[in-house]
Amino acid sequence: MNLHEFETKRLFADQGIRVPKGRVAISPDEANAIATDLGGTVAVKAQVLTGGRGKAGGIALANSPEKAEAIAARILGMKIKGHIVKQILVEVASQIEQEIYLAALIDRNTQRIMLIASAEGGMDVEKIAATNPDKVKGVYADPLIGLHQYQGLQLAKAIGMNRTLWRSFSLLTSKLFRTLTVHDAELAEINPLILDNTGKLIALDGKMVIDDNALVRHPEWHFADSSEDSNPLEEKAREAGLNFVYLGGNVACLGNGAGLAMATMDAVRYFGGRPANFLDIGGGASIEQVTEALEIMLSDSAVRAVLVNISGGITRCDEVATGLAAAIEKTRTQIPFIVRLVGTNENEAREILEPYEVEFAHSFTEVAQRAVRMAEES
Repeated sequence: MNLHEFETKRLFADQGIRVPKGRVAISPDEANAIATDLGGTVAVKAQVLTGGRGKAGGIALANSPEKAEAIAARILGMKIKGHIVKQILVEVASQIEQEIYLAALIDRNTQRIMLIASAEGGMDVEKIAATNPDKVKGVYADPLIGLHQYQGLQLAKAIGMNRTLWRSFSLLTSKLFRTLTVHDAELAEINPLILDNTGKLIALDGKMVIDDNALVRHPEWHFADSSEDSNPLEEKAREAGLNFVYLGGNVACLGNGAGLAMATMDAVRYFGGRPANFLDIGGGASIEQVTEALEIMLSDSAVRAVLVNISGGITRCDEVATGLAAAIEKTRTQIPFIVRLVGTNENEAREILEPYEVEFAHSFTEVAQRAVRMAEES
């Protein structure tokens, strides 16, 4: 789950990372009031979950409250890469002496946390990393001990930072590392990290990607419920205790167990289909959960076929069948179903579904092939 810049900066500030003073506005009048409170020149920044805001005209400087109000009126409602701007951040403008890139992230190849930095931060850092990879330096944190202070010093030296800033930069890397770990994040990025005209290091922009599987451990993430990039079907599934990921295809897939659910999606793709979702009802799912899972899948208007692939064990086939029957009756759907039920009480399951227009498949290959064909013909 991605966080907006202002949400990221709140978490940065909690860990002692210096950020510009500012507040969020949802109207031009609010932008005027905030600019008045802050005084001087302010930056007005669109808050959308995408990059390229500056190049799209979503960031501008204002030297008066009236100018801030006019800029806010222009930015609010504009589209940036398909995202509509509904809120803006108004913050004190900074005098930039140098732009630096700094990020803490999980490197899945080494299964460790990595800190990376470059002396050339800003809008085109991706191009720099691609064309001049030697300008991007990194260190790995010890998985048991964490990040050592000397590693921050090494990173400062490696990117050619002025020696007088090594200590403050090293402390900042420790704070960013702590931000990542405390908030169960996959990425905590400062781009740019600036050196201002007073010699201070300030996070002028921030980006965080947090693991939404850790929501249960973080009640302070109250803003997560209204996250711009959240899918309403995923939110509904999460409330029901279901493992659901929206994928945008036309074959709805339901399995029990992550391995079986993922293999089912792979099979659909192999035979030329497009999975609409990943949905794992897990072991021992109740009839109510199965019904809810199917209702969520059927509420996706793009779905043209439903594939149910169950290996009965702890999850009994007859309970899945009962939930399936309840969902069909409740939704009155005309979408075709192809079902593979193998294992505990599979004969009873077939009897439960016999009154309904449900097709059965015996093999893994057959259920995937027929689901793809159904979606094409539906």
